[in-house]
Amino acid sequence: MQLLLNRLTTDGGQRGLQLAAYVNGKLVVNVWAGTLDANSGRRVSSDTLFPVFSTGKAMLATVIHRLAQQGRLSYDQPIAQVWPEFAAHGKAAITIGQALYHTSGIPNMPTGIGLAELHNWDTMCRAVAALKPLWPPGTRIEYHAITSGWILGEVARRVTGRPVGRLIQEEICQPLEINDMYMGIPDAVESRVATLEEPGWQPAAVENPAIPDWLCPLSQWMNQPEARRACVPASNAIMSAHAIARHYAGLLPGGVDGVELLPPSRVATATQMQRPPLAVGDDYPRDWGLGYRLGGGDSIYGCTSAAFGFSGYGGSVGFADPTIGLALGFTKNFFGEKEYAAGIVATELRAALRAAGISRG
Repeated sequence: MQLLLNRLTTDGGQRGLQLAAYVNGKLVVNVWAGTLDANSGRRVSSDTLFPVFSTGKAMLATVIHRLAQQGRLSYDQPIAQVWPEFAAHGKAAITIGQALYHTSGIPNMPTGIGLAELHNWDTMCRAVAALKPLWPPGTRIEYHAITSGWILGEVARRVTGRPVGRLIQEEICQPLEINDMYMGIPDAVESRVATLEEPGWQPAAVENPAIPDWLCPLSQWMNQPEARRACVPASNAIMSAHAIARHYAGLLPGGVDGVELLPPSRVATATQMQRPPLAVGDDYPRDWGLGYRLGGGDSIYGCTSAAFGFSGYGGSVGFADPTIGLALGFTKNFFGEKEYAAGIVATELRAALRAAGISRG
């Protein structure tokens, strides 16, 4: 694996990479290569932190599932029960479960906001609570690229009285002794965060209201100190590949170092494929569980539907495959035209895992 990462960062067009994998609770791969900043030439190390965008959605989902396991909430519970303001404009019946599998009907970002508002938790929660669903909630899956973070994050905050960044630390990092996973970094770790590069970025021909133009390129946004210190749970997680892999190892039967984040029965519930009633036809996204994407076919998460994970903009990915006891995390900081989770790097990564006997997928 080290040779693969070395090659990718020397003649494969990559800048900095990390890869970590657990098999049956044991760390079997933990390698890194390249530079975290092209200008300084500083080398990536084991404690380098990478912005991973949507890869962090899985960690917020895990927090929600832990709260469900603790009896603090339930999937069929209306969000408005814990967040009354959310009921506005026909959203009173939207459930926590529907938010987990992206059928709330509010995928688009609120209008009339900018970076200052985006980085303010209370402002964004008020704006999201005021949105009107675009379709009857629960009937159709459509990716809530950024809004899902405030929906689920505010639910967790209302239930526990703890902000999302603290919940990530207390519900995931502390049990698993993870020291490099954040949704809103402290000042002390700023120097460890990799700089993102995206030289080929071009504005989209048609604006995506779920990820507005003023926030793009996302790589440039996440190179800003203000963005790194804010908590935008669906989009601005910052962590290492090892932290990602260890999180997923904690979700597999037996966990890691004796720690299971969730019992297997809860994981089985969380990874059941969701089928909203209006989602029919070839364009139905068939890989949604409750907050995780599911494997199958040539998915980067694994070739069976038992595998689950989440990938992020630019090519970071994390997943668990219970059929082979594999948990994996992968991070990177160069976002080239083809460098996404289903692209060249992921293809070579899967081939290397198969060759090493770590993965069948």
